[in-house]
Amino acid sequence: SCLHRLAAMDRWVWAITKTTCFDVEELVLYNTCISRFPLVTGQCGTCLLLKWARSLPEVKYCVRFTDDVKEFGDGENTEFETVFVLEDFDSSDYSYLYKHDNRIVGPPVVLHCALREEPLPFFSRPLYSTTMLHLSLCFTGFRNKEEVKLVNLVHHMGGAIRKDFSAKVTHLIAYSTHGEKYKLAVCMGTPILTPTWIHKAWEHRDDVQFHAGDEAFRTEFKVPPFQDCVLSFLGFSDDDKVNMEERTLKHGGRYLEVGDEKCTHMVVEENSVKELPFVPSKRLYVVKQEWFWGSIQMDARAGESMYCYEKMDSPVMKKAVSLLSLNTPNSNRKRRRLRDTLAQLTKGTEISPFPPRKRPSGEVSMGSLLDISNTPETCKDLAGESSSHSSTPTNLKQSARWQVSKELYQTESNYVDILHTVLKLFKLPLEKEDQVGGPILAQEEIKTIFGSIPEIYDVHTRIKADLEELVMDWSEDKSVGDIILKYSKDLVKAYPPFVNFFEMSKDTIVRCEKQKPRFHAFLKINQSKPECGRQTLVELLIRPVQRLPSVALLLNDIKKHTADDRPDKITLEKAIESLKEVMTHINEDKRKTEGQKQIFDVVYEVDGCPANLLSSHRSLVHRVETIALGDQPCDRGENVTLFLFNDCLEVTPASVT
Repeated sequence: SCLHRLAAMDRWVWAITKTTCFDVEELVLYNTCISRFPLVTGQCGTCLLLKWARSLPEVKYCVRFTDDVKEFGDGENTEFETVFVLEDFDSSDYSYLYKHDNRIVGPPVVLHCALREEPLPFFSRPLYSTTMLHLSLCFTGFRNKEEVKLVNLVHHMGGAIRKDFSAKVTHLIAYSTHGEKYKLAVCMGTPILTPTWIHKAWEHRDDVQFHAGDEAFRTEFKVPPFQDCVLSFLGFSDDDKVNMEERTLKHGGRYLEVGDEKCTHMVVEENSVKELPFVPSKRLYVVKQEWFWGSIQMDARAGESMYCYEKMDSPVMKKAVSLLSLNTPNSNRKRRRLRDTLAQLTKGTEISPFPPRKRPSGEVSMGSLLDISNTPETCKDLAGESSSHSSTPTNLKQSARWQVSKELYQTESNYVDILHTVLKLFKLPLEKEDQVGGPILAQEEIKTIFGSIPEIYDVHTRIKADLEELVMDWSEDKSVGDIILKYSKDLVKAYPPFVNFFEMSKDTIVRCEKQKPRFHAFLKINQSKPECGRQTLVELLIRPVQRLPSVALLLNDIKKHTADDRPDKITLEKAIESLKEVMTHINEDKRKTEGQKQIFDVVYEVDGCPANLLSSHRSLVHRVETIALGDQPCDRGENVTLFLFNDCLEVTPASVT
C-alpha cells in the first residue's frame, strides 16, 4: 500500500497564531503514489504537492518519506500532528491507523487542496475524497446493516448524515416513495435519489474534478414518481389508458386491472365515472387523473390527499339546492325571483367561452387570412354562449346594428378570456424559476411556443374595454369602426410575429410533448381544467390565427345594418380595410418567411453552396430533378437538380450532400 504522512496544517494555523515556537511543519510521505493520479493541469501529483507545500502563506512544510506506517502511527507525536494519506481504505494498514485514532485521508483530498491552494480540511473521520463535500444526506426505508455501509461511504467522500429530515438536508436517499421523509422532501424540493447514486459516486472517488452533487450526474439516480406503486385506471378511453400504462412503467411503477388486490392506487377519470364499481379498501388510494399527471410533471409522487376522488354533484344543482333551502319570506315576488335565478343557474353550459367543437384544430387551414369567408371559427358559434351573461341592455326592440355590435363585444370578451387562460395556465407557470423538479421547458422553447401572445392579449384587452363601454352606453350614433381604427397599428405590430411562426410554435409543442414527459403531463393537467374547455394548447393557440377574419366578418355585418347617412358607415369601411391591411401584411410576411426558409433549406442541402445565394430579395420559384444531356456544366447522363429563383438559375449534382 502507499502511505503519505502529512502535517495537518489546519490545527497548526491556530497554534502558530498563539505561539511563536513553530514556524515549520513536517510533511512526511510514503513513496510517490500521488504522481499516478492524472490531473487537468498536466502536472504530476508529487510536483504539484511539493509546490503546494512550499507556497501556502500560513505555514511551511518540511517533507520526508517513510516505508513503515507503524513508525509514525502508534502514538502521539508531541512535535507534529500527523495525517496519513492512504489509497486503500479496506487494507490492514487502514485498520491499524484507524484503531490508533490517526487522521487518515486519501490522495484525492491532498490533490484537491493542492489544486486549489487550500489547507487540508479537518475531519474527525477518515476522508478519502471530497466527492460529497458540503452535501448533507438523510436516509429513509433502509435496514440498519445496509445503511451503515452507505453511511461509511458518504463519510469517506466528505458528506454529512442527518437522522431527521430538515431544511439542512441536501439529498434524501430512498428506496420507495412512501414515508413522511419522502413527503417532506417533495414539499421542500429536495432531490430524492436511490442508493445507487452513492455507489456510483464512490466509483468516481479518484477524480478530483468530480462532485456527486452535479445535476447532470445525479439526475440518472432520481427515485421515479411511481416507485413501488401499482396503478389501475378507471373510466379512460382505450388510447388514454394505454398511454397512461406506458408512462406508469416508464416512471417506475406497475399497473394491473381495476379491482386487483395488489393495486395501491386507482386513477379515475372524474368526468366520465359517476359510480365506483366496488367499495375500495382503506389502503387503496382512489385519486383523480390530475394526481397521475401532477406526479409526472414534478417528477415525484404527489400527495394523494389533494387529489382524492369524490362523487361530486353538479355545482349548478348544489347552488340551486342551497338557494331553495334559504329561509325566504313567503312573498310571490321573491319566489318568482328565486325561480328565475334557478332557471339561470341551470343554463350551466353557457358559462364556457369555448364554441362547440366542429372539427379538430389540426384541420384548420393555414392559408391566406384574407379568405375570411372560410374562417374556421365563426363568430356566431360564440354569440349564443355568453349572451345570457352580458350586462348590456336587454330591450328586445334594439336594432340589428346593436345586436351585431353586442355580438362583437361578446366574442371579443371570450377571445380575451382564452388569451388570459393561455398566459395564466400555460406560459406563466412554465416561466417560474422555482418549479418542482426544475424547469419543464427551456426559455427558448417557451418563447417559440407563445411568441407575441402577451402583446396580442394587451391590445385586445383594450379593445374589449372600449367595446364594453360602447355597448353599455349604446346609441345609434356610436362608432364601432373608430375603436378598430384606434388599435390598427397595434394589431399590425402584435399579430405577424405570432401568426407567421404558428407552425413552428405547433411543431415545438408536439416535439416537446413527445420528448419531455413532464411537459406532456403539464399539458394533460391543464387540458382537464374547466378554463381550457378540454381543448389542447395547440387548439387554444390557433385562436389568434382565426380572430382577425372573424372580426372582419362582424364588421361587415355591422356595416350592412348601418344607414348610409351614418358617419360610422365610412368609418366601418376604413376599419375593415385596416384589418385587411393587417392580414395582407401578415400574408406577405408569411410568404417572405417561407421563401427565406426555402432558401436556407437549399443552402443546407447543397454541399459547397455559395454564400451569396442568400439574399433578402431572392425567393425560390421552383425545383426540378433532371438528367444532363450535354457535357457542360455536368457530365452527360448525370442526375442534376435545377433551382429556379426569381433572379437566377442554380445547377447542382443531384447527390448534393
